[in-house]
Amino acid sequence: MRRTAVALAAVALVMSTTAGCGSLQSSATEVGGERMTDDRPVRDGGTLTVALNADPDKLDPTLAQTLVGRTVFAGMCEKLYDVDAKGKVVPQLATALPKVSDDGRTVTFDVREDARFSDGTHLDAAAVVTSLLRHRDLAGSARATELAPLKDAEATGPYSVKLTLKQAYVPLTAVLADRSGMVMSPAALKKYGKNFTNHPSCVGPFTFVERVGGDRIVLAKDKNYYDADDVHLDKVVYKPIPDGSVRLANLRSGDIQVGDQMAPVDVKSALTDNKLQLFNSPSLGYQGIGINVGNVKGLGQEPGRIDTPMARDTRVRKAFELSIDRELINKVVFQGMYEPACGPVSPEAAIAPGKKASACPKRDVAAAKRLLKQAGVKTPLHMELKIPTTPEWSRIAQVIQAMAKDAGFAVTLRPTEYATMLEETDAGNYTAFSSGWSGRLDPDGNIASFLQTKGAMNAYGLSDDKIDALIERGRTEADPVERAEIYGELTRRANEAHALIYLYRQKNYVVAGKDVAGVRVYGDGLVRVKDAGYVK
Repeated sequence: MRRTAVALAAVALVMSTTAGCGSLQSSATEVGGERMTDDRPVRDGGTLTVALNADPDKLDPTLAQTLVGRTVFAGMCEKLYDVDAKGKVVPQLATALPKVSDDGRTVTFDVREDARFSDGTHLDAAAVVTSLLRHRDLAGSARATELAPLKDAEATGPYSVKLTLKQAYVPLTAVLADRSGMVMSPAALKKYGKNFTNHPSCVGPFTFVERVGGDRIVLAKDKNYYDADDVHLDKVVYKPIPDGSVRLANLRSGDIQVGDQMAPVDVKSALTDNKLQLFNSPSLGYQGIGINVGNVKGLGQEPGRIDTPMARDTRVRKAFELSIDRELINKVVFQGMYEPACGPVSPEAAIAPGKKASACPKRDVAAAKRLLKQAGVKTPLHMELKIPTTPEWSRIAQVIQAMAKDAGFAVTLRPTEYATMLEETDAGNYTAFSSGWSGRLDPDGNIASFLQTKGAMNAYGLSDDKIDALIERGRTEADPVERAEIYGELTRRANEAHALIYLYRQKNYVVAGKDVAGVRVYGDGLVRVKDAGYVK
């Protein structure tokens, strides 16, 4: 009751101060333009502590799902390709962009000859093949949907790789610029097997030292790294600190030097401190609410029937969405510093659907009530919403709880530790949960794994033949205009299913001490520390 009362008071305040809305919106510009890099000269040595907003899941590129995990990987697991500050895919462990045959089914590339894994073994074409096939085939792989079009991978020379595809696959290079492109030491995979997550070995500027669950992940400079002479820091420590205000207090005290995924309220506070600096970039991702419509056996399994009003009837899910005011959430919770979102694809993506396809429906309580009545639902309809244990999501959920009550929903909030929430929702143990994604350049990376039947991260149990067909078309269509049309239609179909209700699109806000330079924050949301160090 107390949570609902607080949220209702906040909603009432904004609704009664229309004149103040302009100032709330303008606050988005107070942080200045995008700032993704700081190239001041740095000295060698020192330890950089980066505060994350959650504890990462498994440190295994094949199985991992979280953005905070990707930030840790950015320090120790390079990929075949990477994304640069302009949002373009560039070679990393590969020596050049891949060559693709006329029919799109054969892809070839070479890899660096000077790269060694952190365990001292050499990277070669055979190692690349081992990792790609593991990403595709390992039970529970979160990369399986991304690499499903891969028919075969082979080493055609010591450093030459040939991929054979089942059909043309336009998103492939972008896929290889993320965890599917991370190459793991075959020796470590053989030695540790399923326990690789506790002994990760890749090619990167830093190497894994230790992990203390819930407290820290420690990396040290890797002497085997091909570019080790240009790595300045001795160590990087990642600390999960879910509370943004605590992260900010630690930044001010100097106990940490970088705060990742800072909330707007903390960003504005940080701007008053002359010892701190802000990095910010647009986001490729989204945040929303996932509804369990058919996940009865877990990820990658055949969807089944769930006997709840939310799962049975699209009208009930639509009513829930119509009870929500996205603009109000942005103003109340984020001070106007994020953007409402109504689809999986960011305007920053390489191929983005038109504005019409992703237009947000307005809040309509009367229509929501009519839909519940048409569905024969007795109100109040009780439902549980799982959320992470962060103050930000607590505020979001309280506002949603208050809004939904007006339409006839009685929402119970279930704060859950983030990694535990992922395990429970992957298994189908939920009704609704906070579902977000950090985003990918190619729109397929924001859609296929989540919305395709038996997709590797389809925790919703959604199965729609038309969505599946559109996903396949988007993967094989090379023409950008045609692809934009396809993803526009995919966005409409996804929104009509109401299994994943898109709410807002974050901006990537990272706060650091002014004595730190070389940090890079691009549109993919990762904090890159390869070039980081302390100012000379």
